[in-house]
Amino acid sequence: MSRVRADEEEYWHSSKFRAFTFDDEDDELSQLKESKRAVNSLRDIVDDDDDDDLERVSWSGEPVGSISWSIKETASGSTSSLDGRDSSLQKGSSSYAALPKQVSSYSLSSLFKGRNKLPSFQSLSDALTDTGVKNYAPELRRPKAEYKDYSSDWSPKDTVRRMQRGKVCSLERFRSLQDKLVLLDEAVAGHDGNVITAVLIFLKRTLRREILFRELEVRQVALCHLIHFLRETGEQKFLLDLLRFLDRTEEVALSQYREHLNIQDVEKRREFLKGCIGLPFSAEDTSHIQDHYTLLERQIIIEANDRHLEMAGQSELFRKYPRKASILNMPLVTTLFYSCFYHYTEAEGMFSSPSNLKKTFKIPDKQYVLTALAARAKLRAWGDVDALLTTKNWLGYTKKKAPIGFHRVVEILQRNNAPVQVLQEYVRLVEDVETRLNLATKYKCHDVVIETYRDLKDRIQLTAYKCKVERGSAEEEKINSILSN
Repeated sequence: MSRVRADEEEYWHSSKFRAFTFDDEDDELSQLKESKRAVNSLRDIVDDDDDDDLERVSWSGEPVGSISWSIKETASGSTSSLDGRDSSLQKGSSSYAALPKQVSSYSLSSLFKGRNKLPSFQSLSDALTDTGVKNYAPELRRPKAEYKDYSSDWSPKDTVRRMQRGKVCSLERFRSLQDKLVLLDEAVAGHDGNVITAVLIFLKRTLRREILFRELEVRQVALCHLIHFLRETGEQKFLLDLLRFLDRTEEVALSQYREHLNIQDVEKRREFLKGCIGLPFSAEDTSHIQDHYTLLERQIIIEANDRHLEMAGQSELFRKYPRKASILNMPLVTTLFYSCFYHYTEAEGMFSSPSNLKKTFKIPDKQYVLTALAARAKLRAWGDVDALLTTKNWLGYTKKKAPIGFHRVVEILQRNNAPVQVLQEYVRLVEDVETRLNLATKYKCHDVVIETYRDLKDRIQLTAYKCKVERGSAEEEKINSILSN
């Protein structure tokens, strides 16, 4: 036992770093030097890669790089170097080699950052054990509170609440089917569309389609969200599989029909629409698909003929009013307006004839008159407007008739700068007296206003209206004649 105790005493007295005893000198300067030597010997296990953004502080308390620090560090470095040399001479019987002294420029926090960039310094463990194994100082972890947003301990309800507040939550911890379904039910109960969609994306990625479809079949709110999401993102194949699983044959057909919007080539689109006619649509939708296919066929024919006429310069109408755009893929009403504008006088047997379009697609009279009136009024073809609104009864008598109402006729004509004489003819046909007076006053149809007040035998209003017409005009003379009679 005495030999062991003697070895221990020899070890402690031969080591460069002395053990603490109550007999040591309470010299702050010597303690500071010993501490600095210990820190300098650890330079090989220090890494300041991430220390660029921190203010490094030396043992003296001065910021590294300042003038006062540089002076003090240089002085202490030279002093400690001499002290170290004397110490090594005095303790020459030590069994371990003295460690080289280097000037330190590391902060306290940098001791735990990792290895130093400079590989030339020998670490403390290498000097003492003389082995190739180096123990690195562990990295200090951040407080656990900083990781609370990524915690895996949140319940489905807490996870949904945090997602509603915009917190980042990992859903990967929900691995079982039961946990995923509970999470989905909590998201639906929260009535937050963004959270529901986020959970559905997670389930879509982690569940097989058959399982996901089966569970969504009894959760209609989540199902509607997923169908809308798939339509918005254009995941057509996944959407069709879902609709087929739900046995929604009409929705499957409509989803396939929507694919024609992505086809730019006209001939390919026509062939695609032809194939869509046989899909399991409802009776009404089947009729619409058939009309769409027929309309596109007509548009292809009309476009080819009109392009040839326009390029050849054979039509005065195309020279005076050049086409602004192609008619291909236009709606039916636009096609009808185009036909009434450029092909109004063609026979019914022509594909481009307005009457042919009306008959083929069963266009109502009100829609046809409204469209044809706008087209002919734009061309200022007032004779065609009159013929459009004139009908004959079975006795051969003619009268004016407007399915859209004569007040609408007046507004369309005025919008196309119709002359006052034309406007007055149709303002007179407005049945409601108040509406007729308002339109006549607004568009300055003086004769209509005077005749209406005359029929109403309203002498006061007629006298007041006399002030609104030009003095000495024919309207003033007409008012004076009515008032004197």
